[in-house]
Amino acid sequence: MDFAYDARTEELRARLLAFMDEHVYPAEAVAEEQRALLASPWDTPAVVEELKAEAKRQGLWNLFFVDQHGLPDAGYGAGLTNLQYAPLAEITGRSPHLAPTALNCAAPDTGNMELLAQFGDEAQKKQWLEPLLTGEIRSAFAMTEPEVASSDATNIETRIRRDGDAYVIDGRKWYISGAMNPDCKVFIVMGKTDPDGTDLRRQQSMILVPRDTPGVEVRRAMKVYGYEDHYHGGHAEVLFDGVRVPAANLVGEEGGGFAIAQARLGPGRIHHCMRLIGMAERAVELMCRRAVSRTAFGKALAQQGVVQNWIADARVTIEQLRLLVLKTAWLMDTVGNRGAHTEIQAIKIATPRAVVDIIDKAVQAHGAGGVSQDFPLAELWAAARTLKLADGPDEVHQRSLARRELKKYL
Repeated sequence: MDFAYDARTEELRARLLAFMDEHVYPAEAVAEEQRALLASPWDTPAVVEELKAEAKRQGLWNLFFVDQHGLPDAGYGAGLTNLQYAPLAEITGRSPHLAPTALNCAAPDTGNMELLAQFGDEAQKKQWLEPLLTGEIRSAFAMTEPEVASSDATNIETRIRRDGDAYVIDGRKWYISGAMNPDCKVFIVMGKTDPDGTDLRRQQSMILVPRDTPGVEVRRAMKVYGYEDHYHGGHAEVLFDGVRVPAANLVGEEGGGFAIAQARLGPGRIHHCMRLIGMAERAVELMCRRAVSRTAFGKALAQQGVVQNWIADARVTIEQLRLLVLKTAWLMDTVGNRGAHTEIQAIKIATPRAVVDIIDKAVQAHGAGGVSQDFPLAELWAAARTLKLADGPDEVHQRSLARRELKKYL
């Protein structure tokens, strides 16, 4: 395994680092100021659209679409491998609210685009994938439900019922990321087409539901640790009440929803972990700057042994996490997502857990400022802590990983 960045990666890293310094970091405060003046907090600040236009101009667009998906001529993105994309995603994680969106590399659109590219038919790609690729629209992925333990996808209760040349959808979803954004034009909904089927993993299907379909009600924005995630379009509660869509809106085949979900979530998990490392790097940078600029009990924080320990431990942890994520990316490129299953689960367990602790120490070093809106640390902490739940709780991955290990001895 050679994790040295190749020439293409180094070139893109240099361009992306410059883009962050020249455009993204200066836009953070501007975006907050503009959002305060918007008619709706879910509207997109003008500076975000300016960032997207500049990213397109610089060729920093749709970098997430890696060629291991077998996409023709890398036509959907930059044609990178997971190993090439990993350090770029890390850089965007340093400004997780702005940078991924600016590059059209933000969840849930990334996973939805990958899903449509892999499983959508030509008409679905034309109608939904193409405008997502250009950034004209946004999308949402509707799986989690408030009435069941959605960590087990076989529990999903939303019903997708065939009725002639249409499907009718009934159910209630929540924490549907992106749904509050007025640019969100389509939901990919997971529900049961065969609730009585003997194979629990063949009961589910996925279907495309345009936002303006009668019966779709976006009820409210769900807060995350008290925050409303305006930049990613919120996390909404959505009701599907007798929603009727053409049968042609089914993605793949009936009963294929569980397998499609697994295919979608694998790359999504590694993307999250890549960005989390960038979040940790920014937290360490802020902690170091704070440590050298503040004095307590007669000496700089940087001279306090406990703060030095925090910084040293954070550096060791980040280097360990980065190597594990790079190994996982390399395996996904060389043996496929199935071959990297253990490592994907390992990074999903280890990375959010460790990054939460690193950000927490940075918060501690900032005192009251760390929990305030004057620094990004509180929101970074909330985002990292949420990823111990999103895309499968830690405990689900631990259970599956342990079973794989135990099989070697049975």
